[in-house]
Amino acid sequence: MKDRGSLKNYALLVSIIVSFLVTYVSSAINIALPDIAQTFSLNAIFLSWIPTSYLLFSAIFLIPFGKIADIYGKKRIITYGIIIFILASFLSAISNSGTMLLISRIFQALGSSMIYGNVYSLIASVYPREEEGKPLSITVAAAYVGLSTGPVLGGFLTQYFGWRSIFLFTIPLE
Repeated sequence: MKDRGSLKNYALLVSIIVSFLVTYVSSAINIALPDIAQTFSLNAIFLSWIPTSYLLFSAIFLIPFGKIADIYGKKRIITYGIIIFILASFLSAISNSGTMLLISRIFQALGSSMIYGNVYSLIASVYPREEEGKPLSITVAAAYVGLSTGPVLGGFLTQYFGWRSIFLFTIPLE
């Protein structure tokens, strides 16, 4: 059994990584849209659904997965969310059609809502009330760093490794 200090550090590390990745992938994809459109010969309307579906399904399932985590446990739901997010990232990277990419992004959004809807409450449950401000702030900062560096990192990855690398980048970090 881990002592309380290492449990807190582990929870903070996981929270930082997943908060970064969930927001990174939502903003990095925008840079790759022209390459994705070219790869699958997609029109602008279908192409716009690739980032929109992620945001839409993340928003729709954020609160329900928070409630489900209250019932079945935060750790379990976050773990399932990470597994779904990784599998969906891999499927997005190997997509052979626009439809497969769109469906993979929807599953990626489900995983991200399982993660993001519970990561802050996980921090609050691990840290005592008088100590939770700093780790919550660090976790929120990681989310904003992911959101703001997504286009830069996504542009770099797309330019030198192709658009699929945006999704592959998330897998080893999870």
